[in-house]
Amino acid sequence: MDLNAPIRRRASSSAMITDDDDDQTHFRDSGRLIPTKSVSAMLSMTLTKTLAVCLVALPLLLAVRLVLPYAASSDRTVGFADARILEKLPRNSTAVASEDDHFQSSDMSYDKLLGGLLAPGFKEGSCLSRYQSSLYRKTSPHKPSSYLLSRLRNYEDLHKRCGPYTKSYNRTVQQLRSGDIISSEDSLECKYVVWISFSGLGNRILTVASAFLYAILTNRVLLIDPGKDMPDLFCEPFPETSWFLPTDFPLKSKFDLFEQKTPNSYGNMVKKNMLNTSAQLFPSYLYLHLVHDYDDNDKLLFCDQDQELVSKVPWLIMKSDNYFVPSLFLSPSFGQELSRLFPQKATVFYHLSRYLFHPSNQVWGLITRYYQTYLAKADERIGIQVRVFEYKTGPYQHVMDQILACTLKHKVLPEISQKEQPLVPSSKPKSKAVLVTSLSSGYFENLRNMYWENPTVSGDLIGVYQPSHEEFQQTEKRLHNRKAWAEMYLLSLTDVLVTSAWSTFGYVAQGLGGLKPLILLKPENHTVPDPPCLQVISMEPCFHAPPFYDCKTKSGADTGKIVPHVRHCEDMSWGLKLVDIHADI
Repeated sequence: MDLNAPIRRRASSSAMITDDDDDQTHFRDSGRLIPTKSVSAMLSMTLTKTLAVCLVALPLLLAVRLVLPYAASSDRTVGFADARILEKLPRNSTAVASEDDHFQSSDMSYDKLLGGLLAPGFKEGSCLSRYQSSLYRKTSPHKPSSYLLSRLRNYEDLHKRCGPYTKSYNRTVQQLRSGDIISSEDSLECKYVVWISFSGLGNRILTVASAFLYAILTNRVLLIDPGKDMPDLFCEPFPETSWFLPTDFPLKSKFDLFEQKTPNSYGNMVKKNMLNTSAQLFPSYLYLHLVHDYDDNDKLLFCDQDQELVSKVPWLIMKSDNYFVPSLFLSPSFGQELSRLFPQKATVFYHLSRYLFHPSNQVWGLITRYYQTYLAKADERIGIQVRVFEYKTGPYQHVMDQILACTLKHKVLPEISQKEQPLVPSSKPKSKAVLVTSLSSGYFENLRNMYWENPTVSGDLIGVYQPSHEEFQQTEKRLHNRKAWAEMYLLSLTDVLVTSAWSTFGYVAQGLGGLKPLILLKPENHTVPDPPCLQVISMEPCFHAPPFYDCKTKSGADTGKIVPHVRHCEDMSWGLKLVDIHADI
């Protein structure tokens, strides 16, 4: 079905034939002239009959209105297929279908702005996913705070004033072109964080979210390096402006050369004692190296006293492959603001991802077509994301054994029977759609054959599906990344999720979907771990390379024990993640 096709509304109207000659005193009927008085009598009788019909019909119309109180209104969003609308319904709910595939339900609410998270006013056709996404998801139990909504609207205003090619942007860029040094007395309305496109797609999504939160906390404008495919994958998130860095940005040609030893690297300048708060001159830009190989000097960025230094520099150029949000929560200067933004600490990525990352129309087509074809009609949707950190893609028998050990133990998938057990005619089996994502097709094929060749003990009907199997990661290929983004999103639409340890692909899916998955622990020596998987305590991604440094004591420390809402990850013992304090630790 064409998602862009407008809803076809059929309006019934009655027509009345009138005589256009106002001076006519007789009517002609079959060649006879009828006196006006006769005509008046006829009209009087017709009017009486009409009133009688209305008196009879009106109570019937009121009764129909009471039975169907939620008839489709004229402001509903353009035609959606039943798969999407029915996903919003409770299991026992019913829907009414019209001839134009427009579905309604008295149990369904269409919150296209996600509780105020999204700004209204975008042209819907330019980014179909922005306002349609809620039709695929259950009502969220996690509501954004009013303070977060206020800060997002304020940020949108800031971005509109300071975005690409505005007067403030042009002035700041001109200063950047004119020299490497600025005076502390220079007054700049706008300061920026520039995110360099780097690493795989999952890492990029996590780091953009991190950079955006940092921009909000420091009152900066976030600009995104388009790289090779960012505009092809994502819609613009901010109204009436762009978040993409212009191609003529003065430092863009140096992005690939930036590394730890770059002269304007923050860690390098700290190491050489080239920055201090009392200085009158500052560099016009700093490069922030937050990649997994960064050193102790680079990590000082997360300390309050270093933030004071950085705050004076108009341009921060950031390269990262880490979800560094947990370290922001360790900073006392950010603590109060973060608590107001996110009273539920474990919803940071959940809210930011739904605000920032809207699939482009091309990717949205991949998502919706697959969902409607294979997943929509199932009673339950199960996602299994397999990521193997081996030289070869696989499939590996120990990984297959681990998947089954986890899913059967936790009753995600049903046991199979070696005997045919015909269904009782009166019973209705439960259907489950299993979505497998992996570079290899082997795990999908094993599961599909297992549930095709054998009945389940419970009588459940299992369908197993895999959108693609690219065999190896192809980060620089546009279609590969479209499929990867579509599969992350499809996983986020499942009811139950199983992911793989260390995988940012899985982190994005769980965070976007607000899911706490079972996570397959990393195997050692090609053997199934015991236990094979663990239930995570929060839906937040893991920060893989956090600093182990206490900024207050200026000494090494276990940063997973400094504040109660930052804990070590289930799949990576040295990693950090956000949790809600009341969660079972």
